[in-house]
Amino acid sequence: MNDEHLKEVKVESKLAFDGNFLKVQADIVRLPDGKITSREYIRHPGAVVILPLFEDNSVLLERQFRYPLNHVFIEFPAGKIDPDEDSLATAKRELQEETGYTATDWKFVCTIHNAIAYSDEYLDIFVARGLKPGISELDDGEFLETFRASMSDVLAWVRDGKITDVKTVIGVFWLEKICAGQWA
Repeated sequence: MNDEHLKEVKVESKLAFDGNFLKVQADIVRLPDGKITSREYIRHPGAVVILPLFEDNSVLLERQFRYPLNHVFIEFPAGKIDPDEDSLATAKRELQEETGYTATDWKFVCTIHNAIAYSDEYLDIFVARGLKPGISELDDGEFLETFRASMSDVLAWVRDGKITDVKTVIGVFWLEKICAGQWA
């Protein structure tokens, strides 16, 4: 399929904001019809999402306060990929740091792009099995609690709007298919 008739071409680019974690890019682009416009977007280093699955098909989740929305959210463990770090290494590190758990079996599920209109962020999703409890090592300034829930409860929480975090919603739907044997 040829996409050339849909592509925008960068004419000029500048860094509008350079933060500790995020960067904001401000570009001038030429649209497919030749007109010029601007595009602002967030540069993100990428992240991972871990779907910790116990033998009984229950899952490990977190409750964490998220400042931009002033709310405690239910989420799967996740974290930012550090420079020069492989995404699987990030997943293993984040699971242990945030929950204390380690896993003996890791499987890559997919990559998702959660905010394509204003960010280049991507998230690599992994299923972690063979879970073994341990001691968490939260980062300074990181506060969360973990808990175990059945897939039926988690699916109900998605349906009822108790879970709204997009990476967690997508992870729940993947796990539903995996646990039912419909997707490998």
